[in-house]
Amino acid sequence: MALKVSLVSADRAVWSGDASLVIAKTVEGEIGFMSGHEPVLAILAEGQVRITLEDGSKILANAQDGFLSMEGDELTIVAGNAALIS
Repeated sequence: MALKVSLVSADRAVWSGDASLVIAKTVEGEIGFMSGHEPVLAILAEGQVRITLEDGSKILANAQDGFLSMEGDELTIVAGNAALIS
């Protein structure tokens, strides 16, 4: 089963879709999420969010100042500032 991911900044949606793995940086260190992960609420630290899609391709974004929430198979990352890396 896929992990449903939403990455949003203060003023817009940055990316949403299904992923097999997401790695994000929190104030306590990096954390990885896959389908079936236990619920988590954490403070987002400045750094990269690495999203691996089900086909193995990757999406990279910079994010800072916010939080992330994992509940069920849905991961929401809310950042004060976030942008995809080309």
